[in-house]
Amino acid sequence: MSKTHETAAERLRAAYRGGAIAPLRDLLEPTDADGAYAVQSINTRFWQGQGRRIVGRKVGLTAKAVQTQLGVDQPDFGVLFDDMAIADGGVLPVDKVLQPKAEAEVAFILSADIPDAAATVEDVAQAVSGVAAAIEIVDSRIENWKISFADTVADNGSSAFYVLGTQKPLNGLDLWTCGMALEVNGEVVSLGAGVACLGHPLNAVAWLARTLAERGEPLRAGDVVLSGALGPMVAIKPGDRVKATIGGLGTAGFTYGEAS
Repeated sequence: MSKTHETAAERLRAAYRGGAIAPLRDLLEPTDADGAYAVQSINTRFWQGQGRRIVGRKVGLTAKAVQTQLGVDQPDFGVLFDDMAIADGGVLPVDKVLQPKAEAEVAFILSADIPDAAATVEDVAQAVSGVAAAIEIVDSRIENWKISFADTVADNGSSAFYVLGTQKPLNGLDLWTCGMALEVNGEVVSLGAGVACLGHPLNAVAWLARTLAERGEPLRAGDVVLSGALGPMVAIKPGDRVKATIGGLGTAGFTYGEAS
C-alpha cells in the first residue's frame, strides 16, 4: 500500500461524515483496478477494526453498457458489512446516505465455502442454500456520481445498504428469464430480467468466487452475495416507498425515511 492509497482511503472515509468529495483523479487513474482495490482493502480493514463484521459481498458493473461507459471489461465487487442490512419492509434513515439510488437484484446465500479459483457455475450452485429478491441501495461518496471505475471500486463498489426478501431454494428457479419490476410509491420505474446480469445471475457469483479465491479471500458459508442489477438503478428521495418484485422470488421493500 502506498501513501497515495492511504490518502484516497482517508478522503473516502471523511466523505461519510462531511459529504461527497471530488473524484479521485489526482490519486487514481480511472481504470487502475489494483490501486482501487488497494484503497478498498485499506478501508475494509479500518472498518473491521471499528467492529464492523463482513457478511458477504456485492457484485457491480454487471451490465455490459455500464462497463463500456466506465472503460472496463469486467464487473467489480465490494464488501457487505453486518450494519448494511435493512429488514424487509424496514426504514432507511435519511441521514445514513448522501445521494442514494435503488436497484433490484438476486441475492444468494451460501451454505459452503467456494475456495476454488476455477469454480464453475455448477460449483457455485451447489454451494447456494437460498436465493432471495433483493434491493441494493447504492450510494457514492463522489460528487454527483461522476465516477470512474477506480472511483467506484475504491468507494467499496458504491455500496450503502441492502434489503433481502424471503429466501427460496435455488432448485427449480428460472433466474435467466425471470422478470423484474422495481416500483417507487407504486409506480414502476425500472424493468429488467435475470439475463441482464452477466447473462445469468449465477455467472456473476461464479466470477466473484473465482476472483476472490485468486485473492486468497474466498467466499464463505453464510455469506450473502448481491449478484448485480437486473435493470437500471433509480434515484430515491425521502419518503419514497421502494419495492422490487422478481419472478419466482417474490418481493423485497423498504421506505426511505420520512417525507419532508
